[in-house]
Amino acid sequence: MTAWRASLPSPQSQERRAPPDFDRLARLYRWMELVTFGPWLERCRFSFLGDLASCRRALVMGDGDGRFTARLTSLIPLIEVDAVDASSAMLRELLRRAGSGAARVQVHCADARLWQPANPPYDLVATHFFLDCLTGDEVRLLAEKMRSDMLPSALWVVSEFATPEGVFGRWVARPVVWLLYRAFGLLTGLSIRTLPDHAAALRAAGFTLRERRAFLGGLLAAEIWAAL
Repeated sequence: MTAWRASLPSPQSQERRAPPDFDRLARLYRWMELVTFGPWLERCRFSFLGDLASCRRALVMGDGDGRFTARLTSLIPLIEVDAVDASSAMLRELLRRAGSGAARVQVHCADARLWQPANPPYDLVATHFFLDCLTGDEVRLLAEKMRSDMLPSALWVVSEFATPEGVFGRWVARPVVWLLYRAFGLLTGLSIRTLPDHAAALRAAGFTLRERRAFLGGLLAAEIWAAL
């Protein structure tokens, strides 16, 4: 059965940077993506779905309006998902989009940095265009926490923006990322202004990069990490 679990903030959370507020963007999120990047964010997000057929218990953090969760539950009929997001409006969109698959999704309205995994161990963690809302230290701490709640054979799929080396990175990717951070800062209150080095953070937490695919000249990257 689908469950709604709202996590109350701990006393320590008062000292933390507040998560951005994506509630007002929930219904517009897909169209904003299509207008700005066409189908490329979605292609990046779905890039490794074919590698996940054996997964049975997934943790999806910050899936926005739920397109990855919907596709995951559609393609893998036995999978069960914990979906964590600080936006209650995004979680409602996620459940709506999941359709009949929503019966296998538990949603948790919480700050992922503070949330304690509900149904470990997981054999899949997914973060699509979510880690860029965190600092490098926050990514590392999150990865360290998650690794203890994942099976030894578990996978972590990541989609993120990137700033490749070279002329394209300097004159295209970096300005695009700069504009995105300013726009989402205005729209959601996001205070982060630079991409974290999520790869270094995941390696520091004991994860190993298995494969990386680049899109749009390297502006977008899809990765699959192993917990081994």
